[in-house]
Amino acid sequence: MEYYVYILHSLSIQKYYIGITANLDKRLEEHNAGVSYKAWTRRANDWIIVYKEQFESKKLALKREKEIKGYKGGNSFKNLITSR
Repeated sequence: MEYYVYILHSLSIQKYYIGITANLDKRLEEHNAGVSYKAWTRRANDWIIVYKEQFESKKLALKREKEIKGYKGGNSFKNLITSR
C-alpha cells in the first residue's frame, strides 16, 4: 500500500497541517468536513494541499512526516512548500 505525506494550508486561519494518509483525496475531504483527529483543524474548512510526497510504506512516510515536522516554522519548511 502506498502512503502520502502531505501539507495542508488554510487561508482563513493561516495555519499549516502536516500528516500522512493512504488516501489523499478522502483525507482532504475529511479535513474540510471537520472529520479530523486534531480538533484545531476543525476550525477551518478551506484546507488545500500545498505539498505531497508518495512512499511505498507507512514506515517511510512516518519517518518523513517526523522530519518535515522538525522543519516547521523554519527556512527548510518554507523552502519545501514553495518549491512546488
